[in-house]
Amino acid sequence: MKISRLKKVQKNLNFYTNNYKFRQPYQVLVDGTFSFAALENKFNIKDQLPKYFQAEVKLLTTQCVILETEKLGSKVFGAMLIIKQFPVHKCGHEKNPTSGSKCLLSMLKVDNPSRYLIATQDRELQDRVRQISGVPLIYLHGKAPTLEPPSRVTKEHAEKVRQGVGMNSFQDEIIKSLKVQSGLTKADPQPKKKKKIKGPNPLSCKKKQKKTLVSLSTIKESGKIRKRKKVKIPAHVKEVLKSELPKAVKTS
Repeated sequence: MKISRLKKVQKNLNFYTNNYKFRQPYQVLVDGTFSFAALENKFNIKDQLPKYFQAEVKLLTTQCVILETEKLGSKVFGAMLIIKQFPVHKCGHEKNPTSGSKCLLSMLKVDNPSRYLIATQDRELQDRVRQISGVPLIYLHGKAPTLEPPSRVTKEHAEKVRQGVGMNSFQDEIIKSLKVQSGLTKADPQPKKKKKIKGPNPLSCKKKQKKTLVSLSTIKESGKIRKRKKVKIPAHVKEVLKSELPKAVKTS
């Protein structure tokens, strides 16, 4: 396969891998028209599709598709043999079989939760598949398999999901937690507790106590402090006392 074709295939597969979580092995639902075209163009589905995708592929069909090819008779006998080689997936129509196209559409449901790829040459079925988001479409262009680029409906739905419009609250919370774990965003900070408004300090509200002055008399009475007053004697009085002191001693 040419490098340019391989790049296109990988680009389209990566789109479905990134936006719709497709994983290997890719589950391919094959109908009778695709098997008939493969037989005519000598295209070996089992060998060539895995090589085309460069990945592991699981080929499936349904009981309704097999019954439809059986009813068409000998014209599609070879296609019937090819289709019967694939594992039969339960479709829920075992009691009331329906056409192959209706059966495959019912398998897709609303948004293709089982991640099926549809391989068909039916133009009407292809148009219906393009209206369902997230469904890769495969067909044969001659001998070459072709994975069609994502349809407009698929691209618009993927864009809405990327913008968060198509996500519910649960999915949104999961994505936020994954971003936090991977370090892309910081965890929401814990809300700070509001400080309660405290009243004035009771100690600061006390009235200032007046300092009591202790009088000198109270100190003397308590006996804690005793002060002696020094009496200064004049010099001439001292001389008189000295002269009279011997006389007083003699008379005594």
